[in-house]
Amino acid sequence: MSRRLEGLAQSDIRAMTRAADAAGAINLGQGICDLPTPAPVAAAAIAAIEARKSTYTYAEGDAGLRARIAAKLARVNGITADPETEIVVTAGSAAAFTCVLHGLLDPGDEILVPEPYYGYHVGAARVAGVVPRYVQLVGSRLRLTEEALRARVTERTRALVLCTPSNPSGRMLDREEIGAAERVAEDHDLLVITDEIYESITYDGRQHISPASTSEAMARRTVTILGLSKTFSITGWRLGYVAAPAAFAEKLKLVHDLFYICAPTPLQHGVAAGFDLPDGFFDEMRIDYSRKRDLVVGTLREVGLTPLVPEGAYYVLSDVSCMGAGSAREAAMRLIDEAGVATVPGTAFFSGEHDEDGSRLVRVCYAKEMGVLEEACDRLRRWAGA
Repeated sequence: MSRRLEGLAQSDIRAMTRAADAAGAINLGQGICDLPTPAPVAAAAIAAIEARKSTYTYAEGDAGLRARIAAKLARVNGITADPETEIVVTAGSAAAFTCVLHGLLDPGDEILVPEPYYGYHVGAARVAGVVPRYVQLVGSRLRLTEEALRARVTERTRALVLCTPSNPSGRMLDREEIGAAERVAEDHDLLVITDEIYESITYDGRQHISPASTSEAMARRTVTILGLSKTFSITGWRLGYVAAPAAFAEKLKLVHDLFYICAPTPLQHGVAAGFDLPDGFFDEMRIDYSRKRDLVVGTLREVGLTPLVPEGAYYVLSDVSCMGAGSAREAAMRLIDEAGVATVPGTAFFSGEHDEDGSRLVRVCYAKEMGVLEEACDRLRRWAGA
């Protein structure tokens, strides 16, 4: 057995989905996002299959899709990227992250990972032989500070991971926090790896900021990872993309070819149609998710499971201390068994190295149809006697 897998196990995110399925619970754990795919995206994928567009594309993706991505990056993210040399379409954003780990870092290198973190960032790093160094976020709003970053840098630190909007907290980095990250990265010559998969899902008028857009210096050291799974509700299509300086992108393309060959060809043609959707589609999506957020946050407050109100994405971290459970996993299993609602134990997003270890938290996902969420909230109220 590979020593790289020692101490690793399947994520509690997937484990709780299996537990939910076995118990017939409503799954508010895994971010499955089982919402309707936009009709133009589905129709374009079907048309591509019918037109037999089913052979390999280049490892970096279909040229037409990359051109659309470049135009979108300039218009929405403030990032200038050459579609020929600085964009790679990947088999999901997780594949993009894997390509960064294997293409730009070496075994034994360290990366800074703010926590709470997305567990796949940590797991993939460990399999690649890259060592995570966990950065504790500050206060009830989980802010990223320069002091906390500098405290974790060592002579082996090579990169910093930024996830905004965040999975699992829904926090969005502001310009002050990104500025702190830039100063640390400049002083220690760090690669900056951003995961911005939830960029389109933001609340209360907040604007997503891509770190690579904030300065030329930041752009030169940043690999921007984006995707289409969440925006178009196609998590099973496995499509993401990377924007990076040409020298970086060339290495990412090489690794993507070795690991994945290319992203699914007909689905690339499908998502290309999504870049032609009007701005109103994204406005309506944000309004819809805002309603769902408010319903879930309000219900959690009502039943005593205090939420951290998300600024983006579609997750809520909720404090389950009132349940008196011995662990976050016990609390999550009780919610499945007693309320018929599945969540994810907060310990899935913490290293345990700092004061906050996730043991009093669960993560709730509300990427569901409104009727399903209303039933889940009714179950929680009945469970709490509210």
